[in-house]
Amino acid sequence: MRYFCGLFLLLFSLATTQAQRPDSSQTSPDRLVAYTFANDAFFRTDYYFTQGMTLLVVLPGLGHSPVNRILGPVPVSSTRYHGIKLHYDGFTPLRIQDAFIRLNDRPYASYIYADLFRVVNHPTRRFRLTTALNVGVIGPAAGAKGFQTKLHELLDAPTPRGWDYQIQNDLVLGYEAKLEKQLLTLGRGVELVGSAQASLGTLQTYAGAGSRLRVGLLNPYFRNLGVAGRAGRRGQRRAQLYAEGQVEGRVLGYNATLQGGLFRQDNPYTLPASAVHRTVARGTGTLGLGFEGVRLETSAVWVSPEFDGGRTHKWVQFGLQVAF
Repeated sequence: MRYFCGLFLLLFSLATTQAQRPDSSQTSPDRLVAYTFANDAFFRTDYYFTQGMTLLVVLPGLGHSPVNRILGPVPVSSTRYHGIKLHYDGFTPLRIQDAFIRLNDRPYASYIYADLFRVVNHPTRRFRLTTALNVGVIGPAAGAKGFQTKLHELLDAPTPRGWDYQIQNDLVLGYEAKLEKQLLTLGRGVELVGSAQASLGTLQTYAGAGSRLRVGLLNPYFRNLGVAGRAGRRGQRRAQLYAEGQVEGRVLGYNATLQGGLFRQDNPYTLPASAVHRTVARGTGTLGLGFEGVRLETSAVWVSPEFDGGRTHKWVQFGLQVAF
């Protein structure tokens, strides 16, 4: 636990080395909407992380939310983005056709929660700090049983039969921070960005670090959040075509999708803490295409085994981002 707390303190100290004045930063006028859909069926699998969606909205008016009071200080001369990001993810064991608990396998689990977040972006110093409050629920209230059952019915796929043994309803409440800093740039076609992040909460508690390599016809990573409104696009490429490679390592303290929520003790089945892997690696490859205020991305994600006896896993994600 000291490791996680220490990384939080490091993130804030790196991002706030100068004291903030009331007029030292500004809120971006950009209005953004983004959606992602992920599923492992593209790799002909149907287990572990099996489907997920996110919906993100960034609006200047969210800068008046009282949640911003707990999202940390803001560095001098930076640009703020305020938003809400909804997450829905579902997880299953190896065989969804089994109508019984599969011991030593991943439990059925799903969650839906919102990130109430703020991004502090500094194009000149080329760093970005994202902080968020997570609020939601894990368990049947997320609706994964009905969603996956209906989806499989439409696709004429096997019916999942074990959702009655999923992790029960529990609170998702947490706080997370991520710091990104440019490490290298070669002209306008190559960027290397490093990152450090940490999360403290009832869903996940972890600390991690990673890097992102971007290559192609692209705009500077720290110019905006990937797309911008009409005024923010001045002087930038109208069209973008690029590839990204990301690697990330995490040290895990707690994972409720494996171990159950913190407040309920009546889950039909969970994995013991001793079976959960405390280090997890992840790799992501992305192809992106953008024009003006629209960007499309497709990604392939790989993750190392998360528990004893588990397998590596991979899935595909599609994303759309639009700026107004």
